Amino acid sequence: MTRQILIDNIVRQTTILIAQLATSGGVRSPLAQIADRVFLDLARELDEQGISRKVSADMFGMALRSYRRRIRQLSESSTERGRSLWEAVLSYLSGSELVTREAVLQRFHRDEEVLVKGVINDLCESGLVLRLGSGKHAAYRAATADELATLRQSSDGLLELVWALIYREGPLEDRELGERISLPADALTRCLGQLALDQRIERDAQGRYQARGIVLPLGSSAGWEAALFDHFQAVVKTMVARLQRGADATGEAESGGSTYTFSIWKGHPFEQEVRGLLSEFRRKHSALRQQIQAHNDEHARPAQFERITIYGGLHVLVDDEDLADDSEPEDV
Repeated sequence: MTRQILIDNIVRQTTILIAQLATSGGVRSPLAQIADRVFLDLARELDEQGISRKVSADMFGMALRSYRRRIRQLSESSTERGRSLWEAVLSYLSGSELVTREAVLQRFHRDEEVLVKGVINDLCESGLVLRLGSGKHAAYRAATADELATLRQSSDGLLELVWALIYREGPLEDRELGERISLPADALTRCLGQLALDQRIERDAQGRYQARGIVLPLGSSAGWEAALFDHFQAVVKTMVARLQRGADATGEAESGGSTYTFSIWKGHPFEQEVRGLLSEFRRKHSALRQQIQAHNDEHARPAQFERITIYGGLHVLVDDEDLADDSEPEDV
């Protein structure tokens, strides 16, 4: 029961974050396929952890046959076997002529209409497909290579997001990158080419992409998406490491986290010290990173090494109630 409550509340906090991302800056990002995406990602993660499909189906409250059918439906188009619905629709719209919405729905009549419409909206919002008109009179055409190149040049933050993903998840093969990034192969290739030209990524002996480091300047207008992803992933990986230690793990551990809450007010003797914690954290660790980088530039890195990630954040919440100070750490 305790674990289920924990899962429920983590899901709730995650949906809050997704809702804020989907509407920030006046943007209205499409969410039609998010439930299906979550189901498929959960199923794949359970599979990677060695959980049998029979057990996974039971965890979802589904019969094994229904579970397998659901995965097949989400993994590929019912109209074009072996391809995802996203890929199939984009390919169908890649001709030189406009295609009406009615024609698209008729072409993929074996797939659920709501899924097809959701894919079309996703492709239009991402700029991969151009739309003329609206509603049932809408017509579509995939953007050309030149149009995509122009779009990517003005898409601040895309390169940084791909860079961050490679740094945190790499080394990654082309197939693995394609599974993690919803971009057409040619657009992803251009991103990788630019990152390699900038010497931000490289290929290892097996041809996989990797990055030796990543630096996102504080306050930059481009790359905030990568910074948000980087911080969120660091928190999740720390929590996963704690779970892998087991419920009975005791004592001090290298991997973990602590949360502190301070109640202060204007004129409080420790006000400036508390408010300056984040700035102090940044100054200290930026200096340390530069020292380590200078040392690493002069010394060959061994074949086996450890990558240590430290994250820090500060959130100010105005509360009208007179709450008691709770400065004891909540450890993870």
